Amino acid sequence: MRSILIITLLSCFCAAYEAKIFSKCELAHKLKTKGMDGYHGYSLADWVCMAQYESNFNTRAFNGKNANGSSDYGLFQLDSKWWCKNSHHSSANACNIMCSKFLDDNINDDIVCAKRVVRDPKGMSAWMAWVKHCKGKDLSKYLASCKL
Repeated sequence: MRSILIITLLSCFCAAYEAKIFSKCELAHKLKTKGMDGYHGYSLADWVCMAQYESNFNTRAFNGKNANGSSDYGLFQLDSKWWCKNSHHSSANACNIMCSKFLDDNINDDIVCAKRVVRDPKGMSAWMAWVKHCKGKDLSKYLASCKL
């Protein structure tokens, strides 16, 4: 009985740290409810396209290999040099948040920070994946099958 309880508790603990991987439509719906469609002139399809190429819709995506020593976190791959604070490098921390908060399944804080990013003069060009794969392209396929 005791071993069953321990295994159950460990399973719950491990499940809490599993990544949430969104589908395109699931993410589009969430972003729409948070006011991202048209935010600072960017369509819902822009956001979904960017998230696909930055993180493959994975909330736990992490890239610790930026040339400047910074790391990218979460669904939108928010950079620790500018947007969040980690324990390894100094940061502008413009979103006033610990980077680790971008690695959980709750993307509300990720969305708030992404909105902050696009208010800067670079807009979505802050995301190189968006520039390379999404900017100026027909993005209709990203929402075509979604019931929004």
